[in-house]
Amino acid sequence: MPKTLAHDSIIEGSIWKGMLRFFLPIMLGTLLQQLYNMADTVIVSRFVGKEALAAVGGSSAIIIFLLVNFFVALASGASVVIAQHYGAGRYELVRRGVQNAMVLALASGALLTVVGVAAARPLLTLLRTTADTMEFSVDYLHFYFLGMIPSMIYNMGSGILRAMGDPKKPLMFLAVSMVLNIALDLLFVVVFQMAVIGAAVATTIAQTVSAILVLITMLRLPENVRPDLRHPQINGELLRRMLQIGLPSGFQSAMYNIANMVVQTAVNSLGTDVVAGWSAYRKLDDIYWPISNAIGITVMTFVGQNYGARRPDRVKRSIATGLSIHLIVSVLFSAAACLARYPLISLFAKGETAVIQAGVTVTLYTCLFYALFSCTEVFAATMRAVGNAIKPTIITLVFVCLLRIVYLWLYGLDHASLLSIAVVFPVTWAISSGVFLIYYNSGRWMPRLMRRQLAEDAVRQSLHRS
Repeated sequence: MPKTLAHDSIIEGSIWKGMLRFFLPIMLGTLLQQLYNMADTVIVSRFVGKEALAAVGGSSAIIIFLLVNFFVALASGASVVIAQHYGAGRYELVRRGVQNAMVLALASGALLTVVGVAAARPLLTLLRTTADTMEFSVDYLHFYFLGMIPSMIYNMGSGILRAMGDPKKPLMFLAVSMVLNIALDLLFVVVFQMAVIGAAVATTIAQTVSAILVLITMLRLPENVRPDLRHPQINGELLRRMLQIGLPSGFQSAMYNIANMVVQTAVNSLGTDVVAGWSAYRKLDDIYWPISNAIGITVMTFVGQNYGARRPDRVKRSIATGLSIHLIVSVLFSAAACLARYPLISLFAKGETAVIQAGVTVTLYTCLFYALFSCTEVFAATMRAVGNAIKPTIITLVFVCLLRIVYLWLYGLDHASLLSIAVVFPVTWAISSGVFLIYYNSGRWMPRLMRRQLAEDAVRQSLHRS
C-alpha cells in the first residue's frame, strides 16, 4: 500500500510543522468533545437546577472517568502497536491489529455497560454523594452507561485512524456528534423535561452516530489494512502486545480516578454549594486535560511511527518538540482560565453566588500550575510509544495517585477546605514531572535497539566532523 501524505509528514520533513498539523485537529476535537459535555452541564444547570448540576458534574463524572477512561487508556495499546507497524510498512500486521482492536472495543463496551449500570448506586454511596443529588446521579449514570458499546467503538476507531496518521476524520465525526448532542439536549431536557435522563440519552444517541461513522470509515480503508468485521479473528501475539502496553495505561488511569474519587469524597463533605462550584470548575478543568492528552497522542504517534521506521534521530526531536508544544499550550491555557474565571464559572452557576465563589477559588488554586504536568504527559507518552509501559505507570501511581490518597487520608479529609483539597494537584504534578525528567535523562527508558542506533549515529557524526 502506498504511504499516505499524513504518514510521510510523520517520518519525513519538518517535525514542528508535522506535529502541529497532527495536533491541531486532535485539539479541536477535544474542544468539541468538551463543548458537548459542557452542553449537558449548562442546559441541566439552567433548566433543572444546582442539584442536577452537582449530579452531572460531581460524583457521576468521577465514576464515568474511572470506568470509561480505563478502557480508553487500554485502547492506547492498540494505537501504539498499529503506529509501530504502520511506520515500519508492515501492513498485514496493521490489518490484523485493526481487527483485534475493534473486537476489543466491542467486548470492552459490553463489559462497561454491565459494570456501570450495576455499580452506579454502590459507587455513589461510597463517594458520600449528597442526598439531594443521589437520585439524579443514579438516573444519569444508568442511562449514560447504556451507550458504552458505541462509545468504545468510536474511541478505538479514532485512535486507529490517528495511529495511521489521520486525525481529521475523528474531528469531523465529533463535530457531527456535538451538534446532534446539543440539539437533543435541548429537545429532551427543555422540551420533554426529562431532566438528567434527557442529557444522558442525548449523549448516548450522539455517540452511536459517531460510532457508525467510524465503522463506515474502517470498512473504506485500503484493502490491505481493512478489517474483516464480518469474520473477526483474534491474533494472539498482537493482542498480547496491545494488552502489554494498554493494561498498565488502563491501570494508571483507574488509579488516577480512584485518587480523584477520594478528592471528590472530601469535596462532598463541604456541602452542595461547594460540590456544584467544584463541578463548574471541573468543566473548565476538563477542557485542559484532553488538550494535554492530545499532545500526548501526537507525541506517541510520532515517536511510535519513527521508532517503527528505525529513525531514532526523529524520535528524540519529536520528544523535544512535543515538550515545547505542551509547555506553550499549558501556559496560555493557564493565563486564559485564570483571567476569565468569573464569566466562565458563571456560565454553569445561574447566579448562585456561593457556587460561583467556590468555583472561582478552586480555579485559581489549580489552573495556574498546568505547566508543571508537561514532563509527565510527554515523557510517559514517549515511553509507551517504544513499548515501555510499566515504568511510567509505576512513576505515576506512586508520585501522583498514591501521594494524593495518602495526603487526603492523613490530612485532607479531616481538615477539608478548598485550599487543603486543591493543593494536592499542583504539588503532585510537580513531583511526578521531576521524577520523569530524572528517568528520561538517565536514558534507561530506551529499548536496546534504539540506544545502539543512537550510539552508531553519534560515532558517524563524530567521524564526519573529523
